[in-house]
Amino acid sequence: MTDVLLRGGRPWGRDAPADILVRDGRIAPAGPAPGAQVIDLAGQIVLPGLVEAHCHLDKTLYGGPWTPHSADDTLGGRIGNDLARRAELGVPSVERIGTLLRRMISCGTTHVRTHTDIDPEVGLRGVAAVREAASGLPVDVTQVAFPQHGLLTNPGTAELLEEALKDGVEAVGGLDPAGIDRDPVRHLDLIFALAERYGAHLDIHLHDGGSLGAWELELITERTQVLGLRGRVTVSHAYALGQIDDAHAGRLTQGFAEAGVAVATAAVYSFPIPPVKRLRAAGVTVACGHDGIRDLWGPYGGGDMLERAMHLAYRSTFRRDEDIELALEAATYGGARALGLRDYGLEPGDRADLTAVPASAPAEAVVVHPARTLVMKDGVVLHN
Repeated sequence: MTDVLLRGGRPWGRDAPADILVRDGRIAPAGPAPGAQVIDLAGQIVLPGLVEAHCHLDKTLYGGPWTPHSADDTLGGRIGNDLARRAELGVPSVERIGTLLRRMISCGTTHVRTHTDIDPEVGLRGVAAVREAASGLPVDVTQVAFPQHGLLTNPGTAELLEEALKDGVEAVGGLDPAGIDRDPVRHLDLIFALAERYGAHLDIHLHDGGSLGAWELELITERTQVLGLRGRVTVSHAYALGQIDDAHAGRLTQGFAEAGVAVATAAVYSFPIPPVKRLRAAGVTVACGHDGIRDLWGPYGGGDMLERAMHLAYRSTFRRDEDIELALEAATYGGARALGLRDYGLEPGDRADLTAVPASAPAEAVVVHPARTLVMKDGVVLHN
């Protein structure tokens, strides 16, 4: 591979411009680089590749004809709408998934965690569609075997989750163990056992709010500690954290920090969002993603993680630069920690997954989310 010298940009976290030398797909120590391809990034902020930590590629209608939203505003209504119309609309679609992934790549996303529906009706077709769409594209895509339509309440789903893990799916998901399955202990026992047996990550969608959701968060924390799964468990949404009193939220936050449980949020609509500043101050990993992108659950989303970070900052009422950067961290380093990525960042030895934006400060990059001026994956320039 030809060496690439990124000249004059300001790497996030530094106060002054600094050249970045890319060699053999990684960031190399500064030094002579005769014959290197030189890319001028003066006036740019250089970021590590963006991390989409929570989406549903298999559901997307992106790139297809406009489809008016047809579900009501309840979780059950959206689940029913999804089940009723996915065959009619050709979901999952390899073409649409690929179109969305290419859009994500153009916006500087280099890693994606997607929650793929697993149930007796669709089987593992979604897993296969995501793999086919991602094949050959310059992006790392990991899948969560996700029981979108219930686990215990949908016979045959548990067996399919295990089949997906045997087939190489990297993580197992859960969904409202109390609100949907009505048996949180058995639900959590099942998915934690699968994660332990197959060395998989866990990502549990928890929409259950208030004291019920808080109790489920305690159960998740306890199991993570007992089974030694630190760094492998994420709770997505975690609405309850934004609905309970400060003292209770503080206890749960401390438990997450001690157990190594991450929190992922999409900051969508007016749904509660976790207290990002409190979580980060305690050392809890916070990640970010779009959730659904133009699918049967909602018509919004464009695949740009800087725009999504802006939504997280706005919903969190962040105004100061240092606070807005917490949302950017969720879309980069936080996502990388939640996914267990290695060699991620802007230091020598890290993989050269990079993006650059014309901005004077990282906070401006989030608020304005301008077009990317550079996208690089494993040292290969994809856009400049």
